[in-house]
Amino acid sequence: METFGMMLKSCLLIMFVLVLSLQVLPSLCYTSFVFGDSLVDAGNNDYLFSLSKADSPPYGIDFTPSGGQPTGRFTNGRTISDILDEALGAKSFPLPYLAPTTKPEAFLRGLNYASGASGILDKTGSLFIGRIPLREQVDSFEQSRSHMVNMIGEKATMELLKKAMFSITTGSNDMLNYIQPLIPFFGDDKISATMLQDFMVSNLTIQLKRLHKLGARKFIVVGVGPLGCIPFVRAINLLPSGECAVEVNEMVRGYNKKLNRVLDHLNQEMEPETIFVYANSYDIVMGIIQNHHEYGFVNAGDPCCGGYLPPFICFKGPNANTSSVLCDDRSKYVFWDAYHPTEAANRIMARKLLNGDESISYPINIGNLYNYKP
Repeated sequence: METFGMMLKSCLLIMFVLVLSLQVLPSLCYTSFVFGDSLVDAGNNDYLFSLSKADSPPYGIDFTPSGGQPTGRFTNGRTISDILDEALGAKSFPLPYLAPTTKPEAFLRGLNYASGASGILDKTGSLFIGRIPLREQVDSFEQSRSHMVNMIGEKATMELLKKAMFSITTGSNDMLNYIQPLIPFFGDDKISATMLQDFMVSNLTIQLKRLHKLGARKFIVVGVGPLGCIPFVRAINLLPSGECAVEVNEMVRGYNKKLNRVLDHLNQEMEPETIFVYANSYDIVMGIIQNHHEYGFVNAGDPCCGGYLPPFICFKGPNANTSSVLCDDRSKYVFWDAYHPTEAANRIMARKLLNGDESISYPINIGNLYNYKP
């Protein structure tokens, strides 16, 4: 009873402070809500029974807030979402929604709902067992929104969400599942690449409209990068150094083109109250790979951690004999493991998205989106 009483007092105190600050609530801090896959997962998969986890060293080796310990991020340091949030003034990163230590008032700074191995389509990533598809991530946000309304009221919630940044980074796993051998997709009969693209765009659009209905107004929708150039895809296609899987990249470009067209239509429909920014990750990453020496990289094809051949595992055992290969200088590699970029590559991508022209971030860059007044 004593513990319950203390909890009740704490909740009442929080509500009292929030009520007092309703008029300035949106300007209290930078708020970001993150949805997507392992490119932006901040640790949600740590709390799932999943084969897709980044909860052991050397993941997080360069993540200074954790002292180099794993946080569930699928890279050596910060994700691109982390870097963008920092650049836009975040005092701390959005906490993983599933973390038991994430408190109800965490929505003031935002939350991270992303999940490794997940995709736009519900079936994507089933091989990894536990993962949270995009639809369920939006379900979780809907629950968070209910908590917001209970704590600060509908009007203050809408004001907060109107100025918050909503980023969606997903789609890569849907395509990776499609191209992998021996993995069934939509039953025994594999659909065409064009149909896959259409399914992805249609389902993503549904979730974007759901978020809009729930109060989101500033969207960053990240296109799929050049999957044909990542170490995993190059390996399963037996491609020599410097070559990418052309057909895979063509499929990605086709999807991105359709996505961009839909976002343009949504902008015409909903502006000026709402704006959808298309983040052209494909051209950014391809530019980094093709001109990697200009960016200070020495290797744009191999993973820094883990093997170039199956099972592509990046891990650190109790001694050198049980550890995967780790490159000497993480800052010189574009890819951290067989799937994900290093923090160094993420920093370049974030900088371009923040300040780039319409060829990189359309119709405005993310720096301007932050200052946009819906």
